[in-house]
Amino acid sequence: MSQPSSPSVPPLLEMRGIVKTFPGVRALDGVDLKLHAGEVLALMGENGAGKSTLMKVLSGVHQPDSGEILVDGTARHFSRPAESQAAGISIIYQELDLIPQLTVAENLFLGRERTHRFGILDSRDEARETREQLDKLGVELNPAAKVESLTVAEQQFVEIAKALAVDARIVVMDEPTAALSQREVERLFEIIDGLKARGIGVIYISHRMEEVDRVADRVTVLRDGAYIGELEAEELDREAIIQMMVGRSLDAEFPKQPAAIGDVLLEVKNLQRAPKVVNVSFELRRGEVLGLTGLIGAGRTEAARLIFGADRSTGGEIRVAGKKVDIRSPQDAVRHGICLLPEDRKGQGLVLGRSVRENFGLPNLNQLRRGPFIDEALERKKFAQFHESLSIRVPSSETAASSLSGGNQQKIVLAKWLERETEIVIFDEPTRGIDVGTKVEIYQLMNRLAAAGKAILMISSELPEVLGMSDRILVMHEGEIAGEITDPSSATQEDILTLAMQRAAS
Repeated sequence: MSQPSSPSVPPLLEMRGIVKTFPGVRALDGVDLKLHAGEVLALMGENGAGKSTLMKVLSGVHQPDSGEILVDGTARHFSRPAESQAAGISIIYQELDLIPQLTVAENLFLGRERTHRFGILDSRDEARETREQLDKLGVELNPAAKVESLTVAEQQFVEIAKALAVDARIVVMDEPTAALSQREVERLFEIIDGLKARGIGVIYISHRMEEVDRVADRVTVLRDGAYIGELEAEELDREAIIQMMVGRSLDAEFPKQPAAIGDVLLEVKNLQRAPKVVNVSFELRRGEVLGLTGLIGAGRTEAARLIFGADRSTGGEIRVAGKKVDIRSPQDAVRHGICLLPEDRKGQGLVLGRSVRENFGLPNLNQLRRGPFIDEALERKKFAQFHESLSIRVPSSETAASSLSGGNQQKIVLAKWLERETEIVIFDEPTRGIDVGTKVEIYQLMNRLAAAGKAILMISSELPEVLGMSDRILVMHEGEIAGEITDPSSATQEDILTLAMQRAAS
């Protein structure tokens, strides 16, 4: 916990009445934020609430229309990022700002290289200081290692070391655990505890309530560009935070609706691609949401890619509605009524530089073709049906997919597959990076699909989500099905973790 500040000591950072307007949009409407030394402040809000814009004002990327920023009680104006960094402010974005081809040490000293007397690079001195910074974090990394050879978690630690190397006193972390395993998340939390002990203030942006419970001393909530309020750590209440974020009470965070469970639609027998997938077998029925979980690297995504034909299996068989099918490519899977909403929706589910309409039409070109040309009017008409039914928030069908929030991007991927009338829907991490209000919308869409007789395979690392939305749960460990939970309503996260780790412990 942070120590209460003396009345005579100003906050480390204070942002007062920040207003920022873009053409036609008031992105920030008089937002206040306060951060003390040695404190973790969680900044929460739905996508589009203004969190990123506020941090870009703090970093000097945007200049506010009005309001003021104070560091140690002194008013500051940052016209560019270098000025913010010079004031001891460092922002670690979700998309890491490292150059893969350079070493750890070269990334730490990029733009402020150490040189000898005659301008020759002093790589030995850079490596020594890099080692010192990593030691302060308790991180074992070789300063000479290329960043491209590191795991995502290791790159995250390099970003933190880079921030501290320029004497940052305020560190902003934007969704830092999005691609980390549970063990890596715990290591990150230990590092954050160390930063607090050194008097560094941390602004922690996350949608994950359990992380906020673990690290935050206070929570500040934004909604629609406005400051809604804050809660102290001892006042943290999951339901209260959600209501502040979305402006309404959520009847249930996981609004699971039971559907009629029908016949077996998908049957997987002894699916094999060692070492990632080893003799995986299961059945999936109409109207069922089958949760598939396990620790990072357990083989969940790899199994889904085999079913969808993105990778080739080396053994086993797949049956759809009782008939054995040969799936050698995604085209084969789609032809048999199987679709995949991938974990990496930006890299694998969408063409970000193209419009929403074009992304929707990609797997449906045969139905949209008039002679040798695509009937764009028909494409718009068909998309309009999903625009309404899926509550896709997009100004126009010509809007670039890259400009949409994570939740709306997920809905675009779903819309293009529903147009194909697919019967088996594989969701891989369906709500990763999506705010709590939109998560509920995704869950309600799952309910509607199940009620319509679709069969859903839901792969997720979020154990509350798995327990809250599944009819049954399969747990994987090192490429195999380690166990099954037939009644999620009476199970706990500990039950899942026991299955996920039991072989490692045996």
